[in-house]
Amino acid sequence: SSRGSAFTPKMALGTGSCFVITALLWQLLFLVVLAGPIPSGSGGCGYQSCPVTRPEFLNVHLVPHTHNDVGWLKTVDQYFYGARNNIQHAGVQYILDSVIPQLLADPAKRFIYVEIAFFYRWWNQQSEQMRKKVKQLVNEGRLEFINGGWCMNDEAATHYNPIIDQMTLGFQFLNDTFGECGRPRVAWHIDPFGHSREQASLFAQMGFDGWFFGRIDYQDKNNRETNKEMEQVWRASTNLEPPRADLFSGVLPNGYNPPDSFCWDVLCSDSPVMDDPNLEDYNVDDVVSTFISTAQSQSKHYRTNHIIMTMGSDFQYENANLWYKNMDKLIKYVNAQQANSSKVNVFYSTPSCYLQELNKANLSWSVKTDDFFPYADGPHQFWTGYFTSRPAFKRYERMSNNFLQVCNQLEVLAGPLSKQGPYGKASSFVFREAMGVAQHHDAVTGTEKQLVADDYAKRLTVGWLQCQVLVSNALSSLSGSKQNFVFCNKLNISVCPLTESASTFSVQVYNPLPRRITWNIRLPVNGTAYSVLGPNDKSVPNQVVPVSNFTKMVRENKGYATSELLFQATIPAVGFSTYTVTKEAAGKMVHQRRSKWVQQYNQQMEKSKHLTITNEHVEVSFSPDTGLLKMIRNLDKGISLNVIQNFLWYNASVGNSESSQVSGAYIFRPDSNKPFPVSSSLETYTVQNDLVQEVYQNFSSWCSQVVRLYKGQRFVELEWTVGPVPIEDNWGKEIISRFDTPLKTSGIFYTDSNGREILQRRRDYRPTWKLEQTEPVAGNYYPVNSRIFIKDNNVQLTVLTDRSQGGSSITDGSLELMVHRRLLHDDARGVGEPLFEPGDNNKGLIVRGKHILYLDTPESSADFHRPQAQQEFIAPQIILSATGSKPYLEKGNIIKEFSALKHELPVNVHLLTLAQWDDQSVLIRLENQFEQKESSNYSQPVTVNLLDLFSAFTITSVQEMSLGSNQLKEKMSRMKWRNSAESPSGKQVGSSITRDFAKVLLNPMEIRTFLVSIKHNNPASWE
Repeated sequence: SSRGSAFTPKMALGTGSCFVITALLWQLLFLVVLAGPIPSGSGGCGYQSCPVTRPEFLNVHLVPHTHNDVGWLKTVDQYFYGARNNIQHAGVQYILDSVIPQLLADPAKRFIYVEIAFFYRWWNQQSEQMRKKVKQLVNEGRLEFINGGWCMNDEAATHYNPIIDQMTLGFQFLNDTFGECGRPRVAWHIDPFGHSREQASLFAQMGFDGWFFGRIDYQDKNNRETNKEMEQVWRASTNLEPPRADLFSGVLPNGYNPPDSFCWDVLCSDSPVMDDPNLEDYNVDDVVSTFISTAQSQSKHYRTNHIIMTMGSDFQYENANLWYKNMDKLIKYVNAQQANSSKVNVFYSTPSCYLQELNKANLSWSVKTDDFFPYADGPHQFWTGYFTSRPAFKRYERMSNNFLQVCNQLEVLAGPLSKQGPYGKASSFVFREAMGVAQHHDAVTGTEKQLVADDYAKRLTVGWLQCQVLVSNALSSLSGSKQNFVFCNKLNISVCPLTESASTFSVQVYNPLPRRITWNIRLPVNGTAYSVLGPNDKSVPNQVVPVSNFTKMVRENKGYATSELLFQATIPAVGFSTYTVTKEAAGKMVHQRRSKWVQQYNQQMEKSKHLTITNEHVEVSFSPDTGLLKMIRNLDKGISLNVIQNFLWYNASVGNSESSQVSGAYIFRPDSNKPFPVSSSLETYTVQNDLVQEVYQNFSSWCSQVVRLYKGQRFVELEWTVGPVPIEDNWGKEIISRFDTPLKTSGIFYTDSNGREILQRRRDYRPTWKLEQTEPVAGNYYPVNSRIFIKDNNVQLTVLTDRSQGGSSITDGSLELMVHRRLLHDDARGVGEPLFEPGDNNKGLIVRGKHILYLDTPESSADFHRPQAQQEFIAPQIILSATGSKPYLEKGNIIKEFSALKHELPVNVHLLTLAQWDDQSVLIRLENQFEQKESSNYSQPVTVNLLDLFSAFTITSVQEMSLGSNQLKEKMSRMKWRNSAESPSGKQVGSSITRDFAKVLLNPMEIRTFLVSIKHNNPASWE
């Protein structure tokens, strides 16, 4: 014990009046030297509520916080209520119940809260009296919302569209509930497993002044600590003019945990501050000396006389008294040491108050232009497996966002009639909330327990059902026809009871994109010949092709269609087209057509010595020896490339002499750097007709693929089916699709950042520090959200994905994408179970997906991959119905084709958002989806007449907003930071403010957000 130090009166062990007098003097001394949290004299919230600091001291900002995963080991509901504590002790409602009284009792105390999905639930259960008290705390800056999204989203497996949406959802609640004092000033991503450049750009455009995060690569962190580079300016866009996408970013010292020995939660085991000198375990001396030493040590890695300490962790503060009582003592005794020449000043604070002090320091900060992927927390421990983990859920999340955008648009276009109509009452909020939860860094990542993954999927399904009602109401209103709408969500495995059994039915195709497109429709049927009539009642060419054995194996007994009806639908911008399908009666002509098809089909099943498929634009050749794809030719440009595509698998590490680390849900670690081919030779057959050319490749009993060229298509579609991944050999397996070419790429390849800007990657290299590579494969994997490509001076090979996947170029001229993982061991990062995924029948998960392969020159490739990636992401929605519809209005006309736009938008303009904001207003986002210099045709500024864009409604008023729509653009002002790349800028952060909304200028990669009031042009009511 440290008796006899300055903290304990030297006479403390004696008796009599000397002890009493000394103790009284000691208490008086506390009152004199205490330099704790003194609130700012101006009052208010945000930066006005920050404590007074001492410039001649090392100022330690204690930030009380809790990190509440929106699902991980338990479901969202279980976490909120504190259920299933046998899995993990955590109850979010009790955290807020416990913290609020502590804040109310002491004006000096602070607390930050982040996950609005939980706070929203808690708020809805509070009395008006409690709500009033909480609003007071928020208005005084004692309870501060940080980050403010519905969740703390992942940054690798997320697309920018749902990132923006989930942040906006949280912002909207905070703004409606607390006004300006509820607006977060600082972003806070303390737990995501690596950080993307696009995330920083989005945060900057949302108006954040800074961003703090907890996890970066261990080598990167060591380097930064040595060089005092833990805080810097992140230049997060190569397209937006600085400082629009510049964001001050800081790496927290302890992840998001408290320093060692200073965790005072019920979940911790550190000793409390025991300050009664009469007790044997009195430890104030030790606590204070350890804390001062810790603070001084931490300060050596940071540049100012301010440091931050995160006082909290996962689901902490259920008993906030434990934390605050000990922090009160810590503040008291540490600051008392100032009387003995200590230069450490400690107080309650928030990330925004800490950020303000860094800004006041007026230093010049270094500039970062790359990202923080991949993340490793030690040698051989690369968190690159979660880029692919739970591939079926990653696809379901992507499809769900697609349908949510359709739902949002139709809610606006049909107005109130969408929410209440012939199909019932509905709301898009349920789906928005579910999608917000799905962006969480333990949701779409696939790093949750299986029971939680099932719960995430269930929540999305409930959202789908709500929006199906809304979409039905809206389409009925817009088309003037009441029909029995059917949503067949298993078309990818040829299952749809209506089309399989009906002799006639309608196909309504809604296109959410702002330009007319042609889309290939495939519907499961049991007839041999059909007629298809378009919206103008003219005949549409169609074909009937057989359902493959691959598909029959996947669907099992879920459907019984023998064939698929194929036709091409043309759908107007932000609108729909209706097609009518009728089975043709049996007859001689039908019999002849079927006989010709069967003969062709059987002939093509025989192995061809020179197997080639082609359309007007592309030719694809296959090896006669192996059956593998071997060459692609762009017929329009006259260029070709030898491309060998194959499926291979890495055997998952179970640990070795170098490291005990295994491959798991988070971590990818192959046992060998060379993958094994699934098969050395394939069984193939073809289906060829006027609309499609297909080669069916059977790699094994659990791996197959269709290589497909549709009529008029400029790319090759690869539809792969993988699973159940075999594990009888006791090896976990990580399956890749690999493309090998002779291109000389010098270790360079390119991936997208959250679906937007492209980043150059270099094998075994990091731009800001010298990498010591311990995993030649896993250490070169990067998140691929929508595309990956390689190129030389003449040719570029681009692969688009239909979900987030991990990808790399392990050797020159090669690309690979991981499509599936099935593992037998837990990787010891907390989830506590292997990534096993039993699938529907407990035999293992089967995954079906799509890669789009495109060959062109580097100068022209973006002209294709930009709009095509958007078309795959926001794809048309197929809604079916049996015939026999009723008019929506007694005297109304039935409309078979509709567009909500007066004219299409240019190729480089995307309608990112069209969604109902509240009963009086609509949220619209327009973006220029091209980067600078990537296209001679489209990398240009473009002007849009917002006021004359829509035909479905008239815009009556417009306000331009920040990206998250929680600030007027004209009032948006962010902290300015000096940096090594330029002198301080006095420019307005953001583009010039538009007053003339008939001329909205969109520069490359620019997103502009508008809150508008509208008047529907043809209001109606259903009968």
